Amino acid sequence: MKKKYFYALTLSLLISGYINAQKKGKTIELIDTNLSHFEKWNGVPHSTIEGLPTGTYQSDNVHDGTPLGLNNDIKSVFSVISENGELVLKITGEVYGGLTTKESYENYHLSIMFKWGDKKWAPRLKALRDSGILYHCYGEHGRFWKTWKTSLEYQVQETDMGDFISIGGSAASPKIGAPQVEIRGSKGIKRNKYDPNSNKYLKKIGYTSAYTESDEPHGAWNHLEIYVVRNDAVHVVNGEVVMVVENAKTHDGKILDKGQIQIQSEAAECYYKQAAITGIKKFPKKIRKQVRFKS
Repeated sequence: MKKKYFYALTLSLLISGYINAQKKGKTIELIDTNLSHFEKWNGVPHSTIEGLPTGTYQSDNVHDGTPLGLNNDIKSVFSVISENGELVLKITGEVYGGLTTKESYENYHLSIMFKWGDKKWAPRLKALRDSGILYHCYGEHGRFWKTWKTSLEYQVQETDMGDFISIGGSAASPKIGAPQVEIRGSKGIKRNKYDPNSNKYLKKIGYTSAYTESDEPHGAWNHLEIYVVRNDAVHVVNGEVVMVVENAKTHDGKILDKGQIQIQSEAAECYYKQAAITGIKKFPKKIRKQVRFKS
């Protein structure tokens, strides 16, 4: 009887603590010296990577094969450095991977600073520099391309900051206008684009481009933000709302309103700092003034 009472009391305190933390807007600083809030997952190393232990699986196709796996970051893809007295997450990009929070989060504001480095790696030597922030992550590591979890992606790519991608079978419904042709290298690719004034919603899994491109020049810091309330999310780049993601669902059609956060390594050197996650109960007034939700 005492054990049951103790359990019930503990659960009550935990729930009460969570609610109070939300009311107070509790903030968690995610980047520390030891990356103690995260675990590391490294995918399949490209065949050109040197200095790996004998027998390590390598391939030209980094989307399939045997990944390095959990907390086996033998190339130090993810590390923390000091820059002007600040802790900065350095991602070399040499191996595809994800730096994943140990905890899952719901109803929050994620604020983070980002900039590009100079190095690029195979298989994306001729492609745009690429990274990304995956949120509402769930399930097994490496479910998608042996690297990332099923999730929603806030795209972090040159000229494509804040775009939306469904990863591993998840789905959501941004408002979209007429498909537009975007030039990628020498090719034209037809893509959906978020349109806040449209009444049409994306009905299938796919890539949706941001409303505007608000990137800072190469090497300059960008302020990236994600606001999440239940299974709706707002992507903000340097103060501009560029994407609204509504009605997120899991791969099997259930409401997707919580999950881990995963920061990508995808063949480009990049840096993140001042990563802070703050609990919210609803979208702040400045967001609600700009966004009209279906519900």
